[in-house]
Amino acid sequence: MRVLVTGASGFVGSRLCVALEEAGHEVRAMTRHPDTYSGAGSPVPGDVGDESSLRSALADCAAAYYLVHSLDSADFQDKDAAAARSFSRAAADAGVGRIVYLGGLGEDSDDLSAHLRSRRQVERLLAEGSVPVTVLRAGIVVGHGGVSWEMTRQLVAHLPAMITPRWVHTRTQPIAVADVVRYLVGVLEAPEAEGRVFDVGGPEVLEYLEMLTRVAELQGRRLLIVPVPLLSPQLSSRWLSLVTDVDLQTGRSLIDSMANEVVVRDDAIRSVVPFEPMDYDQAVLTALGERARARRAARAERSR
Repeated sequence: MRVLVTGASGFVGSRLCVALEEAGHEVRAMTRHPDTYSGAGSPVPGDVGDESSLRSALADCAAAYYLVHSLDSADFQDKDAAAARSFSRAAADAGVGRIVYLGGLGEDSDDLSAHLRSRRQVERLLAEGSVPVTVLRAGIVVGHGGVSWEMTRQLVAHLPAMITPRWVHTRTQPIAVADVVRYLVGVLEAPEAEGRVFDVGGPEVLEYLEMLTRVAELQGRRLLIVPVPLLSPQLSSRWLSLVTDVDLQTGRSLIDSMANEVVVRDDAIRSVVPFEPMDYDQAVLTALGERARARRAARAERSR
């Protein structure tokens, strides 16, 4: 099957392109910079802000993955909404048979953060067209290069102690990036997945506090965490930008979302794509191993 992957050079997209090729699909990797693209698949120029480029990229594709978000921009909700409308129209005009979208967990009845509300809005806008949309909703995705994971890892690496807000007691259900990719590939040709929304997560429900302390323990570190009742999202995000390389706007969006519980409520995906996801410790060790290999490769490249 010929498949377009948006965000092909990103955290999930780069891995997805490899997995789709291994599954025997013809992959078009959409990128704004095809001349410098070096990942799996055939690079094609495209930008979700340019509808005409989307029509060219989607031509003759049977399916498309939508993996694009704009968290680093203050007006990310407007940008994401406009991009989703353009993509839905372009996919319909190109005769695409299915869109697969990776969104975010969270209860609609909850007071969702702007980030999670935007994810829901993108779901709705993609589905407004004639192309059936399959949605996978995930919480924190653990893997080298993922923003949420890097925030977690760097906090543990840089601070022996933390003063944290109440969100450290919010529950989440982290999932390894390899398992997200496995689900994304698995729903592509499953007829029962068409037009449905699925929750995806690892086998454990954890508080953010537990996630942080277990990362520390796996690396032989001790981490003192002191929750305090009053620490605003604005102050939290500024503090985060000082001790990690997560930019202020992205940090604010992610921290706002940490007030929302993001756990799997319906595990129907397990019958559509049956396998046993990694537990949290295994996902963390895999991510740390990927990082170590990437650093060794970078050092070897610099020494040439």
